Amino acid sequence: MGTLFVDKLDPQSGTALELGSSGDTITIPSGATITNNGTATGFGEANTPAFFAWRNSNQGLSDNTWTRVNTENELYDTAGAYDNAECWFKPQTAGKYFFFAGINVFGGTTTIQYSQASFYKNGSNHVQFSYWDFESNYIYGSQLNGGAVIDMNGSSDYVQLYTRTNLSSGNPTVQGNSGKPTFFGAFKVTT
Repeated sequence: MGTLFVDKLDPQSGTALELGSSGDTITIPSGATITNNGTATGFGEANTPAFFAWRNSNQGLSDNTWTRVNTENELYDTAGAYDNAECWFKPQTAGKYFFFAGINVFGGTTTIQYSQASFYKNGSNHVQFSYWDFESNYIYGSQLNGGAVIDMNGSSDYVQLYTRTNLSSGNPTVQGNSGKPTFFGAFKVTT
């Protein structure tokens, strides 16, 4: 084994530079740094498409009824796959996606008996990710948080966020404001 000391390697004009051959291992020792000022390819997938959306104002719900949570404000949407009118994520890249959400629900002056949250896929309840039953210890507000991995076909599958809350009387409200207490997001899981 020998050591070659140079400051720059250039391929012949119009060709590509290759380091090693198939089956070789190229080692970058501890303490060394690779700086990329060009395009890096072949280093694995990015976690995209991805999005994050949230509510900026309160949303009234019907009591004890599954209702779509309208997260119409996008913080980011890497592939334009989130429709903020329908409040659904419809990625055009097939794969497994990690969905996450938080819903802040309150009953105003009446108490919450139970509260649930679910991801709906293609219009049907697909994964329930949070459920709070307050039995005889009713409260006035709850934060529902959770996540799930969902397979998406990359053409027609879509996912929306839903919640159902039962109050002792009246109708519940989903809280929305600039602090983002109610949010919905997803990203592609690399495998």
